[in-house]
This record gives sequence, structure tokens and C-alpha cells, in this order.
Amino acid sequence: MRTEEFIRALAADRAVEIRPGLAFGLALAAGAVIAATVFLLALGVRPDVLAVLHTVRFPFKFVVTIALFAAGLRLALALARPGGDAAAAARLLAVPALLIGGALVIELAVVPTAAWGPRLIGSNATVCLSAIPVIAIGPLVAILLALRSGAPTAPARAGASAGLVAAALAATFYAAHCTDDSPLFVATWYSLAIALVVAVGALLGPRVLRW
Repeated sequence: MRTEEFIRALAADRAVEIRPGLAFGLALAAGAVIAATVFLLALGVRPDVLAVLHTVRFPFKFVVTIALFAAGLRLALALARPGGDAAAAARLLAVPALLIGGALVIELAVVPTAAWGPRLIGSNATVCLSAIPVIAIGPLVAILLALRSGAPTAPARAGASAGLVAAALAATFYAAHCTDDSPLFVATWYSLAIALVVAVGALLGPRVLRW
């Protein structure tokens, strides 16, 4: 028996109780409920949300975070089982990168140079760096447990993908509270907060997903 076939056989034996797709669905549902509860209790939706819905920058934050969530989820599913096309899934991460990159170019073109610094620093950087990781805790745990229903052959990368999905979900919730809508702020502080959760997921992966 070839090595790849042996790994797939082991994966099949391991995933008899619950399929990874179902496990991910349950994990995302539970993670979303936990994240929403933490978000509403700790932060809540910004008071001017109805007014800013008619702007461009506020809704665009959700376009970016949801695109990142979708790409991260595709990658996590690919890494959950042997034989998944992780490379193709990883290429989907270019979509949110191009979205925020394009927004940055437009922002720098239309905003006076003197305003770049204030828009980048914003007024909620500290809150952003702490809120996204905290909101992401529940979803991260749930997604790591879902990954255990599969048989990831690269636990660190699988853990990192779990962190990416959890952080993107948390960032989507946090975006409803954050009053800093500039792409300069989002690209800087959201990315740093998300990277922190991804790093935690990568560290936990080899410990939680070993089989």
C-alpha cells in the first residue's frame, strides 16, 4: 500500500463518527453564537450604524472580512483531510488581499497626505488589537475541535487556518462596532489582530490535532 493510500485509510477510520463537513458546520454555528454573545455583551453595534450604512468605507470592511472568512474556511477544509488541495485554497486568500490593497491605493489617492497618519492610527487601535482575539477565542476552539474530526497531516498549518477563520469571523463582528472605517486602519490593525490569532492557532495545532 502506498503512503498516500495508507494515510487516507487512517483518515477514514478516524472520521467515522462525524464527517468534517458536518463538524465544520456545527463548529461555525457554535462559534458564531459564542462570538456574537461576546461581541454584544462587551462592545455592541456602533450607535450611528444606520447612517454609515450609506457610506462606502463602512460596508467595505465587511466585504473584506467576509472574503477572508470564506477563503480561510476553504483552506481549513482542504487541510482537514489528506489529499485536500491546500495550494488552490490558499490562492483564494489573494481575493481579500487584492480588495484591501485596491482600497488602500484609492484611499491614498483621494485623501490628503496630512490625513494619512490620523486615519492609520485611528481612535480604536488598542480596542481592535484586543477585541478581535477575544471574540475569536470561542470560534477558534470550536474549529480546532472540528478539525480533529478529520485527519490533518500538517497540524500547524491546519491550526493556523482555524485561527484565520476564527479571526475573520471575529473581525466581521468587530467591524460593526469599530468607528475607524479607513482602509489604512483596517489594513494595519485588523491585520495585526488577525495575525495574532493565526499565530495562536498555529501553536495550538500540533498539540490539539496530533493523531
